[in-house]
Amino acid sequence: MFGRSNEPVVPPIAVKVVVGGGFGVGKTTFVSAISEIEPLITEAEMTDRSIGIDDTSAVTGKTTTTVALDFGRITLDDALLLYLFGTPGQDRFAFLWDDLVDGALGAVVLVDTRRVEDCFRTIDYFEERDLPFVIGVNVFEPGQRFALDEVREALGVEPGVRLVECDARQRESVKDVLVALTEEVLARRLNTDRAVAPGMRQETW
Repeated sequence: MFGRSNEPVVPPIAVKVVVGGGFGVGKTTFVSAISEIEPLITEAEMTDRSIGIDDTSAVTGKTTTTVALDFGRITLDDALLLYLFGTPGQDRFAFLWDDLVDGALGAVVLVDTRRVEDCFRTIDYFEERDLPFVIGVNVFEPGQRFALDEVREALGVEPGVRLVECDARQRESVKDVLVALTEEVLARRLNTDRAVAPGMRQETW
């Protein structure tokens, strides 16, 4: 396939990104706000059977829950296409995570500052798999904002982990988080290439 200048048209690189976090933190909203296609949402009504299992004390207005995944797509530029996979937040659906994360180049961890402990398991999961990730501090109400340094301390994450304040309802805000993740992935790849290159040269000698 050729463009108007008779130069080959290079298709964009497709990248898989996972969006994780605790129950009711805004993962479905995050994916829906940015997707350029109709997102695939696997939400189900919460029933009496979830009483005592799902803690809804901090999200009293929540009546549905993701039972499999959320899926969306966004083209960041002509060269990069992101496929977004949102994970279910409840522990009882954790068995789905390995399949959802398989092949991902990076992840976003959404955090609700009212209950930061809900994302500890997600952070541990990505760290154990050495998957690049950024933390999106989802601002539900302006009065609930915290300094990012305070959030970092509460999460106990290393200084190298990037925190980005965001509003999961706003497309441009979500895009800022995804751009930050893209930069993080590229930076890690560059550092890896630099570390490997000297050894490769020695083998050539």
